[in-house]
Amino acid sequence: MDILNQSAAVSRDPLAEAAAATGDVALAIITGVEGPSYRPVGAVMAVIPEGEDHGLVGTLSSGCVEADIAHHARQALAEGRPRSIRYGRGSPFIDIQLPCGGGLQILLLPRPDRDLLHEITRRRAARQVCVLRIDTETGAITLQDDGQTGFDGNDFILRIEPELRFLVFGKGPEAFTFAALTQSVGYPSLLLSPDPETLDSAASAGCPTRQLVRPGWPADLMVDGWTAILLFFHDHDWEPVILKGALDTPAFYIGSQGSQRAAATRRLALAELGVPEAAMDRLHGPVGLIRSARDARTLAVSVLAEVLDMARAAAPLREFA
Repeated sequence: MDILNQSAAVSRDPLAEAAAATGDVALAIITGVEGPSYRPVGAVMAVIPEGEDHGLVGTLSSGCVEADIAHHARQALAEGRPRSIRYGRGSPFIDIQLPCGGGLQILLLPRPDRDLLHEITRRRAARQVCVLRIDTETGAITLQDDGQTGFDGNDFILRIEPELRFLVFGKGPEAFTFAALTQSVGYPSLLLSPDPETLDSAASAGCPTRQLVRPGWPADLMVDGWTAILLFFHDHDWEPVILKGALDTPAFYIGSQGSQRAAATRRLALAELGVPEAAMDRLHGPVGLIRSARDARTLAVSVLAEVLDMARAAAPLREFA
């Protein structure tokens, strides 16, 4: 998952706001973690002295070191060169404690290349992977084709992946409750439904929506390996053709609401459509960690937890937490 959005509740994008800022900017990046940590290696915060909210976009801890990071970032801006600081275990700042008991190594980069920040923002909007090579001595940043987050000699590699995204198909409270949940915690999502009432309920919760006029997979839907597809239909006649299209995509999770009996019936319908058995094995259903959930809210939380767990297993090399 995208390491800039490990906490989905933090909707502001440090790199995008750094690119858009008109004044000086410094980036703060976690380059090392010892023991427990609130945020992972590669997490980014932007310090924009002329911005709002004390000039901070993003977070690198539970709030215990951000003000001091901003202080050192301003010093790095004044000096015009990168600075590495440490908090917690092994830190010279004995008056600043990390409640988790761990250690954080943070790299401060003053005035990163603004054109490069705009290019990163463009690629992220297009849901493309970005890999940055950062010279920790000079602060120079270059884009490269591949790599995983971590040190490569004196350079720090930062891999930025697309956010987890949800495409939700269905009718009724289960569909719009799940869409509203993903929307409320900050994940990109889209609810597709043939039912105007379902669409209105989701729209009132701030969810992007789209009306389905006939059963089938919308040909213009773009799906990547960071996309989860969920179906919440009581009328299972809508499911087979949608699922057939979904199985032709690289989505890492495809699941459908219903009982074990409904899942078996679904597989028979897909077989009649010519879907291979191996492809059907990608399907999840009944969905959710809590079996036989009969409340839309419980089902929504249960399904989201299952998808997040699957996101870890889907690509073990990804920076996801």
